[in-house]
Amino acid sequence: MNPTPQNVHCISECFIKPHSTPEESKQPYYLSPWDLLMLSVQYIQKGLLYAKPPTALDDGGQFIDSLLKKLKHSLSIALVHFYPLAGRLATIRYEDEGSCLVYVDCNNSPGAKFIHARLDMTISDILSPTDVPVIVQSLFDHDRAVNHDGHSRSLLSVQVTELLDGVFIGCSINHSIVDGSSYWHFFNMWSEIFQAEDGTFSISRPPILPRWFPEGHGPILKLPFTNPDQFITKFEAPQLRERMFHFSSESLAILKVRANTEYKTNKISSFQSLSALVWRSITRARGLSPDQTTGCRLAINNRSRLNPPLPENYFGNSIQTVRGVAIVKELLENNLGWAAWKLHEAVVNHDDEKVRDHVNKWLESPFVYQIAQLFDPLSVMMGSSPRFNKYGNVFGMGKALALRSGYAHKFDGKVSCYPGSQGGGSIDLELCLRPDFMSVLEADEEFMNATTPPDPLYS
Repeated sequence: MNPTPQNVHCISECFIKPHSTPEESKQPYYLSPWDLLMLSVQYIQKGLLYAKPPTALDDGGQFIDSLLKKLKHSLSIALVHFYPLAGRLATIRYEDEGSCLVYVDCNNSPGAKFIHARLDMTISDILSPTDVPVIVQSLFDHDRAVNHDGHSRSLLSVQVTELLDGVFIGCSINHSIVDGSSYWHFFNMWSEIFQAEDGTFSISRPPILPRWFPEGHGPILKLPFTNPDQFITKFEAPQLRERMFHFSSESLAILKVRANTEYKTNKISSFQSLSALVWRSITRARGLSPDQTTGCRLAINNRSRLNPPLPENYFGNSIQTVRGVAIVKELLENNLGWAAWKLHEAVVNHDDEKVRDHVNKWLESPFVYQIAQLFDPLSVMMGSSPRFNKYGNVFGMGKALALRSGYAHKFDGKVSCYPGSQGGGSIDLELCLRPDFMSVLEADEEFMNATTPPDPLYS
């Protein structure tokens, strides 16, 4: 931690509207079951840290002024394509039937929020400490907000924080509007527009905005509540340590070979092998009783699992979690391959029937996820994905040095998976544990031997 913590100072804030108004945005934008499930969880908060060009370090602010102007302009164009992000949530209550309808109103909104802030710290202050500094949470707007707060808060908020030698671009997007795939789809297209020198309005991957509904249902789906107190709760994370761990492509290949050899198969993936390592290592670090039940949940994209599949560019939520389960004694006495196969089976068995069954059960009895219920102190949750294009977002400053996240969705045993900042198929894990558990994990030889020492500054 930095011995003299600094504060983030807000310099200005404004709202950005779409450059032009799409005709479709004049109609209510209804939400799918997958979207409505997310109303009580938190915004997605991810951001990228860039180094300022050398010429920008003593130019009197010319670079940052030009950057902000171009970011705002390109964002206004991006919002033409992703217009729901410029709206606000709205609710119609049906008191007589004890229900409500939550949807996006794209007309009665000031737009997406845009903040310019400053932090008198360096890139090294952010990236060099062993633990992720708590100040990183201040690089995002909508701290601790849940998605239902999108009635009064922007659905998208961009915070551009100027460091002494760098720039952090943090996006907070309402998780009832996007999942991880759609979050990075938007970020990628915004970057593409920023880089286009001709001010073009065309993009390589236009979002598919109409929501998916099961046949015979939608677009109007009512929730069996009339008051937010009936389905909205706030979650406060316990004291945690947050660390980044790096796994090179070579280390991942070794884990994959080991897992497949131990289980006498060739079907276990690198990611399943890595997740199994994390699951076993955290379970050891917690010192759980041998007869307790532990699990490892993986966030999974439903788009390709539906029949017919949803397009890759489907904009919205289309995710669930799948889970490998084991008794602690079994998990730790068996080998890595045994644990990895549990996760492999959970993934391959998640098919069209499983996806539709989950949605049909929701339609019969609608509910909303609560973070406290998703948090299992005996289990591990692997979120995000190393497959998303996170380092392809270039805003005139070259490739980002690092990816960091905000306060949202962090609890003991939460692991977020990112493509490695070093590239080449490497993976970075953002791992949150109670301080006593993290100390034990740091002494776990099997886990630490699989990690790769980070670059001394920029990883």
